[in-house]
Amino acid sequence: MSRMQLAYERLRDLIVTLQLAPGERLSESWLESFFQGSRTPIRAALGRLEAEGLVQRGKPGYMVAPIDLREIEQVYAFRETVESEVVRLVCNRATPAELDAIAEILDSCQADTPSDEWYRVATDFHVEIARLSDNPFFARSLDDAMTRVSRARWLKIWSQTSRDHAWAEHRRILELIRARKAEEAATETARHVRESRDWLLKSLSDYRRSLRTLGFAVVA
Repeated sequence: MSRMQLAYERLRDLIVTLQLAPGERLSESWLESFFQGSRTPIRAALGRLEAEGLVQRGKPGYMVAPIDLREIEQVYAFRETVESEVVRLVCNRATPAELDAIAEILDSCQADTPSDEWYRVATDFHVEIARLSDNPFFARSLDDAMTRVSRARWLKIWSQTSRDHAWAEHRRILELIRARKAEEAATETARHVRESRDWLLKSLSDYRRSLRTLGFAVVA
């Protein structure tokens, strides 16, 4: 793995899991010391993260992008439209073996599974369903959308209740796809996405002051 890829993956993990706070400055001198590397791979990693909406150019240098409530609303509107159509396609195209593989992804999470693994599985579920549409543009665009709301979604998985609820909804969507009930699966998917959006926006709005106290930049 290249130094750029190592820097990118490590920085991305720190940002997504909120170990680097939204709005935090990223000085090149700190990054060079942290990664014990030269500026060239670090700048390449920052450029990639900027394209994903996770960092922004500041004055000077870079900063972790603030959590943007408007962007979250827009991304979830996009997800609702795209994922509803995706499950309709998947109902007609996915094989039983492919759906069994999705079920195995869900079943990999247990009560004692760490939060970061719950997060990965919840993301993989949506992206892997999109891959089964046999249209790579759906999978790529959905992967990008999930990245842009990744930090807000990370807040949600802190709660065991939220994790259990999401797991049950994912399971229901999968079973509707397996039963080839395209419209029911699309309706359930749209509802799941809307409920997730509403929960996130309400939580971020309610706890905006608390998040600022933690040093998190949240903008409307």
